[in-house]
Amino acid sequence: MVTRRQLLTAGAVGAAALVLPQGTRRGWAHSRVAAPLQPTAIPKYVTELVVPPVMPPVAGSSTRPVDRYVIAVRQFSQQILPSGLPRTAIWGYGVQGRTETFSYPSFTMEAKVDRPVGVTWVNELVDSDGNYLPHLVPVDPTLHWANPPGGTSGRDSMPMFTATPGPYTGPVPFVTHLHGAHTSEDSDGYPEAWYLPNAKNVPDGYARVGSYYDRFRDEFAARHGGVQWAPGTSVFQYPNHQQATTLWFHDHTLGMTRVNVYAGPAGFYLLRGGPSDLPPGVLPGPAPALNDPPGTRYYEIPLLIQDRTFNADGSLFYPNNRVAPNGSPIPVIPHSDVPPMWNPGFFGKTMVVNGRTWPVLQVEPRRYRLRLLNACDSRFLLLKIVAKPDETRPANPVLPFWQIGGDGGFLPRPLCRQRLFLGNAERADVIVDFTGLPASTELYLINEGADGPNHRGEPVTDYAPADPNTTGQVMKFVVGERVGADMSLPPQFLALPAATPLGAASVTRRLSLTDHLKANLGPIGHELGTVDAAGNAVPMAWHDPVTENPAVGATEIWEFHNANRDAHPVHIHAVQFQVVGRGADGNGPPDPGEEGLKDTVMVWPNELTRVKARFDQAGRFVWHCHMMSHEDHDMMRPYQVGPSGGVAAGDGGTAGTDPALAATGAGVLATAAVGGAVLARRYLVDAPPSP
Repeated sequence: MVTRRQLLTAGAVGAAALVLPQGTRRGWAHSRVAAPLQPTAIPKYVTELVVPPVMPPVAGSSTRPVDRYVIAVRQFSQQILPSGLPRTAIWGYGVQGRTETFSYPSFTMEAKVDRPVGVTWVNELVDSDGNYLPHLVPVDPTLHWANPPGGTSGRDSMPMFTATPGPYTGPVPFVTHLHGAHTSEDSDGYPEAWYLPNAKNVPDGYARVGSYYDRFRDEFAARHGGVQWAPGTSVFQYPNHQQATTLWFHDHTLGMTRVNVYAGPAGFYLLRGGPSDLPPGVLPGPAPALNDPPGTRYYEIPLLIQDRTFNADGSLFYPNNRVAPNGSPIPVIPHSDVPPMWNPGFFGKTMVVNGRTWPVLQVEPRRYRLRLLNACDSRFLLLKIVAKPDETRPANPVLPFWQIGGDGGFLPRPLCRQRLFLGNAERADVIVDFTGLPASTELYLINEGADGPNHRGEPVTDYAPADPNTTGQVMKFVVGERVGADMSLPPQFLALPAATPLGAASVTRRLSLTDHLKANLGPIGHELGTVDAAGNAVPMAWHDPVTENPAVGATEIWEFHNANRDAHPVHIHAVQFQVVGRGADGNGPPDPGEEGLKDTVMVWPNELTRVKARFDQAGRFVWHCHMMSHEDHDMMRPYQVGPSGGVAAGDGGTAGTDPALAATGAGVLATAAVGGAVLARRYLVDAPPSP
């Protein structure tokens, strides 16, 4: 039996579809049942916070025009849980050939404005014998995903099954995206430009690279003097022609971002210098640098915050099935179109900062610069610094955050904030002033965001905040004695570098966010799309024709219409934008923390969010919800700046600009014909399965 969903997908991808009964092909296996470790059994604040060191470049890079790196992703074990509990098998980035540099999160990459960085990214997810390693957590093979077992014709597609498969356990595809970077299409980490490890036991017939890998490999070679990509690698270059800011890098493989990032690979990329930065010594420092002697004290510290759930043996727990809100099992293939393993969100039971559960940071009574990143899959963060970790919520803050920057660089002025909201993938550059606090003072960074989807509003009044005994706690600060003078300026007196405002927009695009709901189950998928002349959402899937086609150099306003009950953080690749309006009509002011440049914006429910961007980099990129479970199914769309470079193999003929776009000139697609087919397909999704 094949559901209408699979039949319709088969019509969309043609020969790319696979009919694979369970257990008939290598790479599929049943999921094991794991026993989660209760978070209350994990001691808090007994592990020192790890400050990530700096990633070493290739020797001699400083004398060349490009800083060169060779960075691999690899599996290893790390003490994420406190000492005395088991170690955790994890993935992370490091310098190829230097085992001591592999870490979760990765070492920090330091870059300079206008000085290029070139990285050879290597997929080393293999064992000591050179055989591929399976994934650490269950991978749902029924999504529209990289799909290596589909071969060249079936890669990057949604395969068909006549019975519910187990999770995919074959070689893991990977491609790294530098989030917030302004770079060419061949170096952006496009979701269909993935590649498998160069393992010796990749099964015959598997696709070893994604649909766009060869095209981008050839483009990069032409752009950079014939530089070649070896099997299992890609070579990217980041020009760093943008403002000094906090970026981060992570996997971006089609339909697998949530599980690949959950396994560990992520790290900071700090861009410094140029007219958009402040002189050394004005802000708290130093930050880690190469060849720092042991015991160096740091007053600029990046904090990568994630939620995780662990098994009793220390391994990562991740759900291997989908259940109804009441906890009962749901029908799956062949009785339903619901993905059997994918869930519409993941909320871990344990908070992890810089690769350690509930760590503690010894601070001096002075100012600290903290670069905060929400790297959770689905959890939004509402952060405060308080005196007691488990007091009744909402709690009273005792120290403010002085926010000086966001995703794309500095704000126009410092903001004193009693609490700090961070959506998924958003960053905040803040100063926390511990000056004057007596030694032995203990303070806590807590989270009053929800333990579920975010509907906006106030904790307690509008939603239940995170469990104050577990996910409501993040980390601890303990004040000690000051060592040396604090020469940084008080944050309220800082004059921050001004960003150049964008010019007038020539095009306004009306874009939709849609949660595809099923009765008694909730979301079974998420989609982006357009808005028609009548104001109706026109949902689009990943492989539907491109509808956003800005001209090179155009400045446009993108309006995000969210008629759902949940908020979504929307990320646009390759640009930094300005938030220009919010509210029911999109004309309300943005939050003061959004007044700088951004690359990710919170799109609140039942609201119109307007952003303005200049699309000066030709090529094919993506925009998507950065709740990783959402972007994997199917809340991500390609967009094309300028003319297309051609149709990639396996793309179903949609890699180029859609013919309808050519007739519109400005690239605003009349979506009736395309959208009508999409709506018809989605209507049929809820029909009874075909016999």
